[in-house]
Amino acid sequence: MKAEAQSSKKGYNNYGTHLRKKYNGKKVFKVIVDGNFSCPNRDGLKGYGGCTYCNVDSFTPDISRKAPTIEEQLLQGMERAKKSYKADQFIVYFQPNTNTYASVDYLKNIYERALSFNPEEVVGFSVGTRPDCIDAEKVALLESYCDRFDVDLEMGMESMYDATLEKINRGCTHAEFITAVELLTDSPIDLCVHTVFGFPWETREMMLNYINEINRFPQIKFIKFHHLHIVEGSIMGVHYKRNPFPLFTLEQYTDLLCELIPLLRPDIVIQRLFGISDWDLLITPNWGLKKTEIQHYIDSTIEKRGIIQGSLCK
Repeated sequence: MKAEAQSSKKGYNNYGTHLRKKYNGKKVFKVIVDGNFSCPNRDGLKGYGGCTYCNVDSFTPDISRKAPTIEEQLLQGMERAKKSYKADQFIVYFQPNTNTYASVDYLKNIYERALSFNPEEVVGFSVGTRPDCIDAEKVALLESYCDRFDVDLEMGMESMYDATLEKINRGCTHAEFITAVELLTDSPIDLCVHTVFGFPWETREMMLNYINEINRFPQIKFIKFHHLHIVEGSIMGVHYKRNPFPLFTLEQYTDLLCELIPLLRPDIVIQRLFGISDWDLLITPNWGLKKTEIQHYIDSTIEKRGIIQGSLCK
Protein backbone atom coordinates (compact mmCIF):
# COMPACT_ATOMS: atom_id res chain seq x y z
CA MET A 1 0.00 0.00 0.00
CA LYS A 2 2.83 2.41 0.73
CA ALA A 3 4.17 1.93 -2.78
CA GLU A 4 0.89 3.39 -4.07
CA ALA A 5 1.49 6.67 -2.25
CA GLN A 6 5.17 6.74 -3.16
CA SER A 7 4.39 6.35 -6.85
CA SER A 8 2.44 9.62 -6.83
CA LYS A 9 4.49 12.51 -8.18
CA LYS A 10 3.10 14.66 -5.39
CA GLY A 11 4.01 12.35 -2.52
CA TYR A 12 0.35 11.84 -1.67
CA ASN A 13 -2.62 10.15 -3.33
CA ASN A 14 -4.13 13.14 -5.07
CA TYR A 15 -7.56 13.17 -6.66
CA GLY A 16 -6.44 14.29 -10.12
CA THR A 17 -4.10 11.33 -10.50
CA HIS A 18 -6.78 9.00 -9.12
CA LEU A 19 -9.32 10.17 -11.72
CA ARG A 20 -6.86 9.87 -14.62
CA LYS A 21 -5.98 6.31 -13.62
CA LYS A 22 -9.57 5.28 -12.99
CA TYR A 23 -10.91 6.68 -16.25
CA ASN A 24 -8.01 5.72 -18.54
CA GLY A 25 -6.55 9.18 -18.93
CA LYS A 26 -9.82 10.96 -19.69
CA LYS A 27 -10.49 14.36 -18.13
CA VAL A 28 -13.30 13.96 -15.59
CA PHE A 29 -14.80 17.02 -13.91
CA LYS A 30 -17.36 17.50 -11.17
CA VAL A 31 -20.40 19.56 -12.11
CA ILE A 32 -22.01 21.13 -9.05
CA VAL A 33 -25.79 20.96 -8.71
CA ASP A 34 -27.85 22.98 -6.24
CA GLY A 35 -30.92 20.89 -5.46
CA ASN A 36 -32.43 23.63 -3.28
CA PHE A 37 -32.01 21.57 -0.13
CA SER A 38 -31.94 23.04 3.36
CA CYS A 39 -30.15 21.96 6.53
CA PRO A 40 -31.56 20.78 9.89
CA ASN A 41 -29.67 23.40 11.86
CA ARG A 42 -30.84 26.15 9.52
CA ASP A 43 -34.54 25.42 9.16
CA GLY A 44 -35.24 25.00 12.89
CA LEU A 45 -35.35 21.21 13.20
CA LYS A 46 -32.13 21.35 15.23
CA GLY A 47 -31.38 25.06 15.23
CA TYR A 48 -31.01 28.20 13.18
CA GLY A 49 -28.11 29.96 11.52
CA GLY A 50 -26.20 26.84 10.48
CA CYS A 51 -22.64 25.99 11.44
CA THR A 52 -21.04 29.19 12.67
CA TYR A 53 -18.35 29.24 9.95
CA CYS A 54 -20.76 28.51 7.08
CA ASN A 55 -22.17 30.70 4.35
CA VAL A 56 -23.37 28.39 1.57
CA ASP A 57 -22.89 31.11 -1.06
CA SER A 58 -19.15 31.17 -0.33
CA PHE A 59 -18.62 27.79 -2.03
CA THR A 60 -21.54 27.63 -4.50
CA PRO A 61 -20.67 28.53 -8.10
CA ASP A 62 -22.51 31.31 -9.90
CA ILE A 63 -24.00 28.82 -12.37
CA SER A 64 -25.66 26.84 -9.57
CA ARG A 65 -27.01 30.01 -7.95
CA LYS A 66 -28.42 31.54 -11.13
CA ALA A 67 -29.64 28.62 -13.26
CA PRO A 68 -33.21 27.85 -12.20
CA THR A 69 -33.37 24.13 -12.99
CA ILE A 70 -31.13 21.13 -12.41
CA GLU A 71 -30.97 20.50 -16.14
CA GLU A 72 -29.84 24.05 -16.89
CA GLN A 73 -27.20 23.88 -14.17
CA LEU A 74 -25.83 20.67 -15.66
CA LEU A 75 -25.94 21.97 -19.23
CA GLN A 76 -24.09 25.17 -18.37
CA GLY A 77 -21.63 23.42 -16.06
CA MET A 78 -20.75 20.76 -18.61
CA GLU A 79 -20.40 23.26 -21.45
CA ARG A 80 -18.09 25.41 -19.35
CA ALA A 81 -15.93 22.41 -18.31
CA LYS A 82 -15.63 21.28 -21.93
CA LYS A 83 -14.73 24.73 -23.17
CA SER A 84 -12.35 25.74 -20.37
CA TYR A 85 -10.81 22.40 -19.37
CA LYS A 86 -11.45 20.06 -22.33
CA ALA A 87 -13.52 17.79 -20.07
CA ASP A 88 -14.48 14.37 -21.45
CA GLN A 89 -16.71 13.00 -18.69
CA PHE A 90 -18.49 14.23 -15.60
CA ILE A 91 -19.41 13.55 -12.00
CA VAL A 92 -22.80 14.98 -10.99
CA TYR A 93 -22.15 16.61 -7.65
CA PHE A 94 -24.96 17.66 -5.30
CA GLN A 95 -22.96 20.01 -3.05
CA PRO A 96 -24.73 23.00 -1.42
CA ASN A 97 -26.47 22.36 1.92
CA THR A 98 -27.58 18.84 2.96
CA ASN A 99 -28.44 16.75 -0.08
CA THR A 100 -30.07 13.82 1.69
CA TYR A 101 -32.30 16.03 3.85
CA ALA A 102 -35.65 14.96 2.37
CA SER A 103 -37.84 11.91 1.97
CA VAL A 104 -36.47 9.00 -0.04
CA ASP A 105 -39.19 9.49 -2.68
CA TYR A 106 -38.21 13.12 -3.16
CA LEU A 107 -34.51 12.25 -3.27
CA LYS A 108 -35.09 9.54 -5.86
CA ASN A 109 -36.99 11.95 -8.08
CA ILE A 110 -34.38 14.71 -7.94
CA TYR A 111 -31.38 12.39 -8.26
CA GLU A 112 -32.84 10.63 -11.29
CA ARG A 113 -33.60 13.94 -12.97
CA ALA A 114 -29.92 14.83 -12.68
CA LEU A 115 -28.58 11.41 -13.66
CA SER A 116 -30.82 11.12 -16.72
CA PHE A 117 -29.31 14.29 -18.18
CA ASN A 118 -26.53 13.38 -20.63
CA PRO A 119 -25.98 9.89 -19.14
CA GLU A 120 -23.50 8.99 -21.92
CA GLU A 121 -20.93 11.41 -20.46
CA VAL A 122 -21.69 10.99 -16.74
CA VAL A 123 -19.53 8.45 -14.92
CA GLY A 124 -19.99 9.45 -11.29
CA PHE A 125 -22.49 10.65 -8.72
CA SER A 126 -21.46 12.52 -5.57
CA VAL A 127 -23.77 13.63 -2.77
CA GLY A 128 -22.86 15.93 0.11
CA THR A 129 -24.61 15.43 3.44
CA ARG A 130 -24.41 15.46 7.25
CA PRO A 131 -24.05 12.44 9.58
CA ASP A 132 -27.51 13.00 11.06
CA CYS A 133 -29.25 13.06 7.66
CA ILE A 134 -28.35 9.62 6.37
CA ASP A 135 -29.97 6.30 7.22
CA ALA A 136 -30.17 2.75 5.89
CA GLU A 137 -33.00 3.55 3.45
CA LYS A 138 -31.08 6.47 1.94
CA VAL A 139 -27.92 4.39 1.73
CA ALA A 140 -29.92 1.74 -0.16
CA LEU A 141 -31.15 4.41 -2.59
CA LEU A 142 -27.61 5.58 -3.30
CA GLU A 143 -26.44 1.98 -3.68
CA SER A 144 -29.09 1.43 -6.35
CA TYR A 145 -27.08 3.73 -8.65
CA CYS A 146 -23.78 1.89 -8.17
CA ASP A 147 -24.38 -0.44 -11.11
CA ARG A 148 -24.38 2.57 -13.48
CA PHE A 149 -22.17 5.16 -11.77
CA ASP A 150 -19.32 5.44 -9.31
CA VAL A 151 -21.12 6.79 -6.24
CA ASP A 152 -19.55 8.64 -3.35
CA LEU A 153 -21.11 10.14 -0.27
CA GLU A 154 -19.45 13.26 1.14
CA MET A 155 -19.93 13.79 4.84
CA GLY A 156 -18.58 16.35 7.25
CA MET A 157 -16.75 15.13 10.30
CA GLU A 158 -15.36 18.68 10.66
CA SER A 159 -13.96 17.95 14.15
CA MET A 160 -13.82 14.77 16.22
CA TYR A 161 -14.42 16.70 19.43
CA ASP A 162 -17.97 17.22 20.70
CA ALA A 163 -16.95 20.42 22.52
CA THR A 164 -15.92 21.89 19.17
CA LEU A 165 -19.05 20.62 17.40
CA GLU A 166 -21.15 22.31 20.07
CA LYS A 167 -19.23 25.59 19.80
CA ILE A 168 -19.68 25.74 16.04
CA ASN A 169 -23.40 24.90 16.24
CA ARG A 170 -22.89 21.74 14.24
CA GLY A 171 -26.10 20.21 15.55
CA CYS A 172 -24.75 16.66 15.72
CA THR A 173 -22.17 14.70 17.67
CA HIS A 174 -19.13 12.68 16.72
CA ALA A 175 -21.00 9.54 17.79
CA GLU A 176 -23.56 10.31 15.07
CA PHE A 177 -20.71 10.57 12.57
CA ILE A 178 -19.46 7.13 13.60
CA THR A 179 -22.96 5.67 13.30
CA ALA A 180 -23.28 7.08 9.78
CA VAL A 181 -19.88 5.71 8.76
CA GLU A 182 -20.83 2.26 10.04
CA LEU A 183 -23.92 2.30 7.80
CA LEU A 184 -21.50 2.05 4.87
CA THR A 185 -19.74 -1.11 6.08
CA ASP A 186 -19.29 -3.40 3.03
CA SER A 187 -21.13 -0.86 0.85
CA PRO A 188 -20.09 -0.16 -2.78
CA ILE A 189 -20.44 3.55 -1.98
CA ASP A 190 -17.16 5.41 -1.49
CA LEU A 191 -17.12 7.67 1.55
CA CYS A 192 -15.46 11.08 1.42
CA VAL A 193 -14.95 12.87 4.75
CA HIS A 194 -14.43 16.59 5.36
CA THR A 195 -12.33 18.01 8.17
CA VAL A 196 -11.67 21.60 9.27
CA PHE A 197 -8.33 22.52 10.83
CA GLY A 198 -7.67 25.69 12.76
CA PHE A 199 -10.41 26.17 15.32
CA PRO A 200 -8.51 28.44 17.73
CA TRP A 201 -9.30 26.40 20.85
CA GLU A 202 -7.95 23.15 19.35
CA THR A 203 -4.26 22.37 19.81
CA ARG A 204 -1.96 20.96 17.11
CA GLU A 205 -1.99 17.60 18.88
CA MET A 206 -5.80 17.58 18.84
CA MET A 207 -5.81 18.26 15.10
CA LEU A 208 -3.26 15.53 14.37
CA ASN A 209 -5.50 13.11 16.29
CA TYR A 210 -8.10 13.54 13.54
CA ILE A 211 -5.91 11.34 11.34
CA ASN A 212 -5.87 8.41 13.76
CA GLU A 213 -9.66 8.61 13.89
CA ILE A 214 -10.00 8.67 10.09
CA ASN A 215 -7.53 5.81 9.63
CA ARG A 216 -9.57 3.38 11.69
CA PHE A 217 -12.54 3.37 9.27
CA PRO A 218 -11.95 1.33 6.09
CA GLN A 219 -15.15 2.81 4.69
CA ILE A 220 -13.34 6.15 4.20
CA LYS A 221 -11.91 6.21 0.67
CA PHE A 222 -11.53 9.98 0.15
CA ILE A 223 -10.68 12.96 2.35
CA LYS A 224 -11.04 16.73 2.00
CA PHE A 225 -8.89 18.87 4.27
CA HIS A 226 -9.97 22.47 4.87
CA HIS A 227 -8.31 25.24 6.82
CA LEU A 228 -10.68 27.43 8.78
CA HIS A 229 -11.47 30.58 6.87
CA ILE A 230 -13.90 33.29 7.90
CA VAL A 231 -16.52 34.48 5.44
CA GLU A 232 -19.09 37.24 5.27
CA GLY A 233 -22.60 36.14 6.14
CA SER A 234 -21.45 33.63 8.76
CA ILE A 235 -21.93 33.83 12.53
CA MET A 236 -18.20 33.33 13.02
CA GLY A 237 -17.59 36.24 10.69
CA VAL A 238 -19.53 38.54 13.02
CA HIS A 239 -17.63 37.22 16.05
CA TYR A 240 -14.28 37.61 14.30
CA LYS A 241 -14.91 41.26 13.46
CA ARG A 242 -15.72 41.95 17.11
CA ASN A 243 -12.92 39.89 18.63
CA PRO A 244 -10.29 38.71 16.09
CA PHE A 245 -8.53 35.42 16.81
CA PRO A 246 -5.45 33.79 15.23
CA LEU A 247 -5.79 31.74 12.05
CA PHE A 248 -3.29 29.81 9.96
CA THR A 249 -0.85 31.57 7.70
CA LEU A 250 -0.14 29.62 4.52
CA GLU A 251 3.24 28.61 5.93
CA GLN A 252 1.75 27.40 9.21
CA TYR A 253 -1.00 25.45 7.48
CA THR A 254 1.46 23.82 5.09
CA ASP A 255 3.59 22.79 8.08
CA LEU A 256 0.54 21.09 9.57
CA LEU A 257 -0.19 19.25 6.31
CA CYS A 258 3.42 18.07 6.20
CA GLU A 259 2.91 16.55 9.67
CA LEU A 260 -0.43 14.89 9.05
CA ILE A 261 0.02 13.49 5.52
CA PRO A 262 2.66 10.93 6.63
CA LEU A 263 0.20 9.76 9.32
CA LEU A 264 -2.70 9.29 6.88
CA ARG A 265 -3.53 5.77 5.69
CA PRO A 266 -1.83 5.50 2.30
CA ASP A 267 -4.85 4.14 0.37
CA ILE A 268 -7.01 7.20 1.13
CA VAL A 269 -7.25 9.62 -1.79
CA ILE A 270 -6.91 13.30 -0.88
CA GLN A 271 -9.47 15.26 -2.85
CA ARG A 272 -8.58 18.65 -1.39
CA LEU A 273 -5.81 20.09 0.79
CA PHE A 274 -7.33 23.49 1.61
CA GLY A 275 -10.61 25.37 1.56
CA ILE A 276 -11.50 28.16 -0.84
CA SER A 277 -14.04 30.97 -0.85
CA ASP A 278 -15.19 33.69 -3.23
CA TRP A 279 -12.87 36.68 -2.86
CA ASP A 280 -15.75 39.07 -2.21
CA LEU A 281 -16.96 36.96 0.72
CA LEU A 282 -13.59 36.08 2.30
CA ILE A 283 -12.76 38.02 5.46
CA THR A 284 -9.61 36.15 6.51
CA PRO A 285 -7.09 34.55 6.13
CA ASN A 286 -6.36 36.12 2.76
CA TRP A 287 -3.10 34.56 1.61
CA GLY A 288 -2.95 36.85 -1.41
CA LEU A 289 -2.66 33.97 -3.88
CA LYS A 290 -4.87 32.31 -6.45
CA LYS A 291 -6.05 28.74 -5.87
CA THR A 292 -3.46 27.35 -8.31
CA GLU A 293 -0.69 29.32 -6.57
CA ILE A 294 -1.68 27.99 -3.14
CA GLN A 295 -1.74 24.45 -4.54
CA HIS A 296 1.70 24.93 -6.09
CA TYR A 297 3.17 26.28 -2.85
CA ILE A 298 1.83 23.34 -0.81
CA ASP A 299 2.83 20.72 -3.39
CA SER A 300 6.34 22.14 -3.83
CA THR A 301 6.85 22.25 -0.04
CA ILE A 302 5.71 18.64 0.29
CA GLU A 303 8.12 17.63 -2.47
CA LYS A 304 11.06 19.59 -1.03
CA ARG A 305 10.57 17.97 2.38
CA GLY A 306 10.24 14.47 0.95
CA ILE A 307 6.79 13.96 2.48
CA ILE A 308 5.21 10.58 1.66
CA GLN A 309 1.61 9.79 2.57
CA GLY A 310 1.40 6.89 5.00
CA SER A 311 5.11 6.71 5.76
CA LEU A 312 4.36 7.11 9.49
CA CYS A 313 0.98 5.35 9.47
CA LYS A 314 0.81 2.66 12.14
